[in-house]
Amino acid sequence: MKKKIDYETVIKGRRFSSYAEEAAYVRELIEKGALIPIKKSGTNGKSPALPLRYWKPEAEEDYSGLLEEIRYKLSTDIDISFYLHKPHIYKDERKYVLLLSDYLKDHKDRLKTCISMNERSYDIWRREKFLSKEKGETVLKHCGIDQSVLNYYTTREPLAYFSATKDTPQNLLIIENLDTFYSIRKRMLGGNPDILGMNFGTIIYGDGKRISKAFEDYEICAEPYMTDSENRFYYFGDLDYEGILIYESFAEKFADEVEIIPFCSAYERMLDKVTALLELPDTKKGQNRNTGQRFFAFFSHSTLEKMKNILEHDKYIPQEILSELDFIQEV
Repeated sequence: MKKKIDYETVIKGRRFSSYAEEAAYVRELIEKGALIPIKKSGTNGKSPALPLRYWKPEAEEDYSGLLEEIRYKLSTDIDISFYLHKPHIYKDERKYVLLLSDYLKDHKDRLKTCISMNERSYDIWRREKFLSKEKGETVLKHCGIDQSVLNYYTTREPLAYFSATKDTPQNLLIIENLDTFYSIRKRMLGGNPDILGMNFGTIIYGDGKRISKAFEDYEICAEPYMTDSENRFYYFGDLDYEGILIYESFAEKFADEVEIIPFCSAYERMLDKVTALLELPDTKKGQNRNTGQRFFAFFSHSTLEKMKNILEHDKYIPQEILSELDFIQEV
């Protein structure tokens, strides 16, 4: 192995009575092979001229002891091929590999129980963030161990939701914005689960784009009644390109597990409250407009035309156009 150094580094910290003495010192290092000139680096412009940069050979380290440890002392669950070819990396990661190896040899039965990422990280390495923010992922990769082997789940901010009933099956409504969540929650707390003609047992705060991440842990963080296979899920958000994209990305991501349907009555009520395009706020610039196919498929042709007219005029309808009184079904 070798590393690149410059002329100033070679003579740094040394005192010479003349440049001739300095040049003689550098030339001696070159003759001994302690320095290898990099010819294309140019010279220092003095006489005799000397290269500005050099390769400095480094003594090969003896890894025989580490290689024996890799071959014969690690858990058989660890794929040792990477470290056999790169023992210098094993040297750097050794303490973490040994902790993992000991865990797999002595405590493998603990992997039968699924625990959180940080809990598993601490259980193995006595560092709760080793997997999430330190070298854990890299060490596992070098050991040829898929993260799923460690049988852990990731934790996020829990879903914020309100349940009027835990009866099943039931309708659950995911709401993009906080104000609308509170308005509907207030109505349900007053004993009115009917929202625009549909009874909802539970409402969930989507918090915009965060809903997709939060829903990844739904089976873990949700109460058992919320995961009933007969439940129906609805979504309600802003009527703009971004709100539609949030819904479509979310619905598509979990399409194999559950169908998530736009709460059409709520969107239609939003449209009913629009008396003039000029009243509506302008769409934020830079929104992805190549969206809507999945979302629009749930609405009638006349409703679809109204929606597109608003969007194509660079306007949008925020959920906040509706308040608690607007969620009463008109007779």
